[in-house]
Amino acid sequence: MDSDTLPSRIATLVHEHFDALPARSKPTIHPDGSREWIPMTGIVVVKGENTLSEKLTCVAVTTGAKCVSASQIPQCRGLVLHDCHAEILAIRAFNYWLLSECRGVLGQQSSPYVRCRQHNDNENGDWPPLELHPDIKIYMYCTCAPCGDASMELCMAAQEDPTPWELPSPVPAASNNTDTENIPNEATLIGRAHFQLLGVVRRKPARTDAESTRSKSCSDKLALRQVSSLLCQETSLLIAPTANAYLAGVILPEEEISRVACERAFGADGRMEALRGRGWPIATHREEDSSGYGYRFLPFQILSIPSGQIDRLYPFRKPPPCPSDDKPSKPKTKPGNVSAIWTIAPSHASPLPDHNPKSLPKLRGSNTGLYETVINGVKQGNRALAPLARGASALCRARLWGVVRDVLVLGRNGDGYGGGALWRDVLAAATYDEFKSVPEYIGGALKARGQAIKDARKVLKGWVPNSGDEEWGIDVLIDPKKQKCSH
Repeated sequence: MDSDTLPSRIATLVHEHFDALPARSKPTIHPDGSREWIPMTGIVVVKGENTLSEKLTCVAVTTGAKCVSASQIPQCRGLVLHDCHAEILAIRAFNYWLLSECRGVLGQQSSPYVRCRQHNDNENGDWPPLELHPDIKIYMYCTCAPCGDASMELCMAAQEDPTPWELPSPVPAASNNTDTENIPNEATLIGRAHFQLLGVVRRKPARTDAESTRSKSCSDKLALRQVSSLLCQETSLLIAPTANAYLAGVILPEEEISRVACERAFGADGRMEALRGRGWPIATHREEDSSGYGYRFLPFQILSIPSGQIDRLYPFRKPPPCPSDDKPSKPKTKPGNVSAIWTIAPSHASPLPDHNPKSLPKLRGSNTGLYETVINGVKQGNRALAPLARGASALCRARLWGVVRDVLVLGRNGDGYGGGALWRDVLAAATYDEFKSVPEYIGGALKARGQAIKDARKVLKGWVPNSGDEEWGIDVLIDPKKQKCSH
């Protein structure tokens, strides 16, 4: 039966967790019959070598379809989430959960997901100190196709008129630079425009009358993760990149899959073909290192669930376009603006500092580690245009920086964990930009990661940095009202 396949079991598990969330985190059905829709994503860890012993654990569930405009980025000060698309929130939530697991291991507690490196020489400075258990695989489940290149054929098929949107700024003529040939300039590369251009980096979709963003599409960000792994920089400071730190598969409803588009966007024979077989090993103090640590181009599988399954499980998906002969009596729909964020509690049941989520019942037996409702990149009830620490999501830049600082201090104080140079560099960083530019330390993990990302962005073509939110310090996490009261 289809329901017995691994993709279907993963999808069912994610939906069961989402269904248990409070109503305030879900789209609204209005009195006039109109309703909201929202993409939903879950990350599931599969532990075990075969179907008889494997155990599925849903570690993160997120929803979202919004992102911050380019002009708002300089006002974020590390306290606002730039990109609230469900897939991107899920990756950040997964890393938040991993930091929780790292904190337990460095505090001399065990974890079924993270362990001390088995091939390590901390006395001589090898770092990161941890790795994922080798018997786990990571899967992402999405209710709809990632925006960007992987969904262009679906977007074209959904248009009454598939002609690309006309935009005021013309596409520049081809240049002699093969890296940018036939690529629209920044003013024109908006969302679903220019259907005739496939295999290029795109920004997040938006209405033609909306201010554009610099957030790259989910297709582009997921493609980059096939090189940089699911580990963000914060977790890369602690966890060594192994093959199972990469996504094993992305699961989609079958009607949301264009095999041609997915192969072009993610496949070894697609736009990233030049990276096939490439690797970026981590230098160590051993002359020979066959431990398997290092970055590589590792494409994930595209797996499907029957469309009928998601129809039964999820009433909040984006409705398919109505044929022209359909009666106009169907309720209107619009995208929701609320993002839900949930992660499972760490296995050692010790929450990360500076965050105490509201009490939630167990979601299908899973204790809650993080639960937030986010609007416009900040926690519900706060203003994104004047961000304060109290409104900052646990997944924002400033919070994750603060968490990794705390975890590194714990690791430094523990027995058997070195990383002195790294520890000093991270804690000495005066701004987020300095933290992201931590100099190469003994072990070379950051150098390898940086080079891998640089090479991948060059191959992807047209990657415009979403810069402007780096020149702030960790003191943005100090609430000015609390600071005033303390005096």
